[in-house]
Amino acid sequence: MSLPFPASKPLKWKYAILLIVVAAVCFNAAYTPAAPSPWGLLMVGYLIAVVQLARLPSTRQAFYAGLITGLLCCGPQLAFFWGIFGSAAAALWTILAFWIALFVALTHVALIRLGTKNTVWLMPFLWTGLEYFRSELYYLKFAWLNAGFAFSGWPLLPLHTLGVYGIGFCLAAYAGLFLLFRVKHIMVGSVVGMGVLAVGYGLFSAPTGSALSNQPKPRIAGVQLEFPIISELQQSLDNAITAQPDVSLVVLSEYTLDGPPPQALKDWCREHQKFLVVGGKAPADGKNYYNTAFVISTNGEVVFQQAKCVPIQFFKDGRPAPEQKLWDSPWGKIGICICYDLSYSRVTDELARQGAQMLIVPTMDVSEWGRHEHVLHARIAPVRAAEYGIPIFRVASSGISQGVDGHGEVRATAPFPGDGEVLYFATHPGRVATLPLDRWLAPGAGGITGLFIAWLGLEKLRRRSKRPALANAQ
Repeated sequence: MSLPFPASKPLKWKYAILLIVVAAVCFNAAYTPAAPSPWGLLMVGYLIAVVQLARLPSTRQAFYAGLITGLLCCGPQLAFFWGIFGSAAAALWTILAFWIALFVALTHVALIRLGTKNTVWLMPFLWTGLEYFRSELYYLKFAWLNAGFAFSGWPLLPLHTLGVYGIGFCLAAYAGLFLLFRVKHIMVGSVVGMGVLAVGYGLFSAPTGSALSNQPKPRIAGVQLEFPIISELQQSLDNAITAQPDVSLVVLSEYTLDGPPPQALKDWCREHQKFLVVGGKAPADGKNYYNTAFVISTNGEVVFQQAKCVPIQFFKDGRPAPEQKLWDSPWGKIGICICYDLSYSRVTDELARQGAQMLIVPTMDVSEWGRHEHVLHARIAPVRAAEYGIPIFRVASSGISQGVDGHGEVRATAPFPGDGEVLYFATHPGRVATLPLDRWLAPGAGGITGLFIAWLGLEKLRRRSKRPALANAQ
């Protein structure tokens, strides 16, 4: 059995249109259901179809086919952008689609310049390099909708070893095999590969030992509130600890407060002997501020605070944090990152390097953004927990809040919409976080992609410089 568009022949547009449809259907099916979902496996079909688009006769056609595919994938998933940004959402969808188009175009050029076999080796580096750059490195960085996040919550996926970018690398490498081999040979290899993955999961999965079993085990409560007044806030806190009196720590969302913690909250912590993590604002130079999570101890004092590292583009979201530190809590070293920060490995990796044993994530997801935005955002925490092998407690203002264990499995959740809803999560802070292999792979892939683009540019300049010489010689 062979594909209807073998590597030796250009791809006809009737097949390209079919591939675009297949890619869009697979991508949206992989991302639309709530995680975890077996539909995530359709991300494989998406990448196979995208790779085959590089067979179109010209680089221009390959680019536009990739752009159309990107728009059909990103547009439906990020339809809520229209409610936030208005008509500017179309530009943002196009920017995200551009990276798919660039990958297809670069793969097309590689097939011409390097041949099929060399392209198959290069292609996963191109995919990973572009995915890493658009997710982490430039002003409009946006990590959602990566190939790896489609597998959020999959317990058998070796995220602790490979990482989210490593999963994308493997998927792209697998898709490249369809440029070289017959489908039946690939399917046999796939069965063998799945067996290897199963063994690898058993050998390299996140550690679960009780290194901290002698430490006190905190019971954490998270309360979903969106822009509450202080009396409502105090009443919700009272209700949370009345239902579960053994709670040690209560977490509230980002922007619960419009400033630093008031004396009333400090008094509440002292009176009830509870720790509290609450989002608010710390003053900065001039009229600016830092979007900050404050930790109030049982003596009613702010003992730790951490500002947001990556304020959201186009929003009034404060200044970037000048530094990152860990809270040396009674239960272990806890890293705090705020909302969008969890989407960026370059932010959370720093907490892991410092020895984080758990992450707490106050989050503001406004209810008017809609359910699908909340579902997409809820994919991030399970992946990060599985990557580092540590638990994550994420509290969103209007859902979906999550308590996730060190395997990336959601153990507690509160729904959207859920004003006033409370979730409880009891866990030992995990072993010290470790970084997956893709934290070295992805930057390296970005460098290889940059070198390939630079080489293409130099080759183009060299050919242009030869044209006048040839003309003069004639």
